[in-house]
Amino acid sequence: MFTMNKKLKELLDKGKEIKVSIIGAGKMGKGLINQMSRIDGMIPSLVVNRHIDKAVEALLSSGVSRDDIAETDSLNDANYYLEKGKFVVSENIELATKANIIDAVVDATGVPEVGANVALSAIDNRKHIIMLNVETDAVVGPILYKKAKEAGVVYTGTAGDEPGATMELYNFAKGLGFDILAIGKGKNNPLNVEANPDTVYEDAIKKGLKPTMLAEFVDGTNTMIELTSLANATGFVPDIRGCHGVESDIKNLTKVLSLKEEGGVLNSYGIVDFVKGIAPGVFAIITTKLSEVHNQMAYLNMGPGPNYVLYRPYHLTSLETPITIFEACYYNEATIAPTEGQVADTITVAKKDLKPGDRLDCLGGYTVYGAIERHEITKKENLVPIGLIDENTIVKRDIKKGEFITYDMIELDKNKTIYKLRRIQDEKIG
Repeated sequence: MFTMNKKLKELLDKGKEIKVSIIGAGKMGKGLINQMSRIDGMIPSLVVNRHIDKAVEALLSSGVSRDDIAETDSLNDANYYLEKGKFVVSENIELATKANIIDAVVDATGVPEVGANVALSAIDNRKHIIMLNVETDAVVGPILYKKAKEAGVVYTGTAGDEPGATMELYNFAKGLGFDILAIGKGKNNPLNVEANPDTVYEDAIKKGLKPTMLAEFVDGTNTMIELTSLANATGFVPDIRGCHGVESDIKNLTKVLSLKEEGGVLNSYGIVDFVKGIAPGVFAIITTKLSEVHNQMAYLNMGPGPNYVLYRPYHLTSLETPITIFEACYYNEATIAPTEGQVADTITVAKKDLKPGDRLDCLGGYTVYGAIERHEITKKENLVPIGLIDENTIVKRDIKKGEFITYDMIELDKNKTIYKLRRIQDEKIG
């Protein structure tokens, strides 16, 4: 990361640039496009969005001239315009993964099925894939990571997202030889598992978010999904289903997130969790067996020990994604990836009473929310990862509000790419 500007300048001096396609021009995609406009040697060359006007506006807001933007849904035309140095916008998602000169693809849609298709296509076309779509990663990240590795490209989550930001602390502590006890994030919004697009509508509009996206934050599903991706990257697990979600400040965090016999809430260490009261930061709780290191930590005002907290008080979401793009394209390295396999899952919980024939809906919708659980328990109890749920999911029997949904309770759309990938992943990876 610290060599990024220098290395990009070296590329520019050789007449080269990292050319990126971005799928999704909402808040995350638009922020990324604007940030990239300030980085020499990296270009948001191709922007795809369901409504092309948003893709155009995202580029214009970053300072790109309208005359330099070409609109097309044709791959041949896109390749022609890109070769001529134009920026391309489109509603055709295939352009992002198939255009000739694109080095890396960023999925900023947040839709599990879209992410699965985008990642597969990017990998098939030998392009690095950066997932601003943690919703997909939490369900089928391990098999996508395996496929990318076999294809010789990078599959990665992003810097700036809370899993990526936490992973930086984890790698820092692990690299220095500390024992890591717990990792996680602050929760930005008050937790209300009954939140839906109607209850958060006004607040969502004020924040420039889709109501479903804000509802996914408030009902805790997004937090559970992010912790699932973090678990799959580190091997850490939730201590209990849904996590403890304690309330604490940084000063008292090592006391609260300690073992029960030490006065805390934990049954064991090596866990992921979220904390109310320290948002928007991320944390790692560490310790050491060496007396001299404890002496040094006391001297450095890191607290009385024996446990210490490393805390990063911010994460800049997609504004940090250029770091991941650079590291993937230049060093072939991932910021965060599910190297440990499917260690945890975000399982599905009924948000209200459901009857046979009812249809479920999207993340942040009216019918379900997510809770993190160990993968071994997910398999044993036949629980459904929430990323497999969509508007085509049909309820087969009465389900009570708060009940955990199993495969026999619902009929999933088996034609979906993400369903097929998950089935293969369960059979071949475990």
